[in-house]
Amino acid sequence: MNTTTTAPIALVTGASRGIGAALSEGLAARGWHVIAVARTVGALEELDDRIKAVGGSATLAPMDITNEDAMRHLCRSVHDRWGRVDLWVHAAIHAPPLSPAGHVAIKDWDKSIAVNARATGILIPMVEPLLRASDRGTALFLDDPRAGEKFFGAYGASKAAQMALARSWQAEGARIGPRVVIAAPAPMPTATRARFFPGEDRESLSAPRDEAEKILAAL
Repeated sequence: MNTTTTAPIALVTGASRGIGAALSEGLAARGWHVIAVARTVGALEELDDRIKAVGGSATLAPMDITNEDAMRHLCRSVHDRWGRVDLWVHAAIHAPPLSPAGHVAIKDWDKSIAVNARATGILIPMVEPLLRASDRGTALFLDDPRAGEKFFGAYGASKAAQMALARSWQAEGARIGPRVVIAAPAPMPTATRARFFPGEDRESLSAPRDEAEKILAAL
């Protein structure tokens, strides 16, 4: 086991695009080693190129966070190599098509629950021991409150379930850790938002890099 590295270790789930990618780049520029998890190999390789361009380093982990065995193997590998995780950024999200509650396709509902809720509930017990092994272990979740808004039934409900898990974990660790931080970025021109608001003026939105800098400064 290698626990002697001086670089802080960040595990970023949902690292390939949007705020996850921006946070990965911001952390790498600050001297963190980023373990970048996402499904798309090409997007991860592009992220790695940008991280290298700022003098940072990353380990790419192309996998689906809903694959329980793959994520368990990753966490075990992180433990064996580094012995800890100093920061877990959970930015992975599924954005189903907007739909009236009475017309949500079962496949969209199932995938929303699998990615946004179930995977979070599975990952917390896997990552918590790695965060506890750090003297500054922190988990970061990104809120996007849509519960109760019309046409956001599948997304709003599954995202609310994710945040309920995060807030319970936050309350439980208030004294004993790990620290759980919940941030609410301003609207950004991400692929997720474009799916929800296709006709929106994207130039009026905040850049993911700017929101990432605000979050990292607060951390």
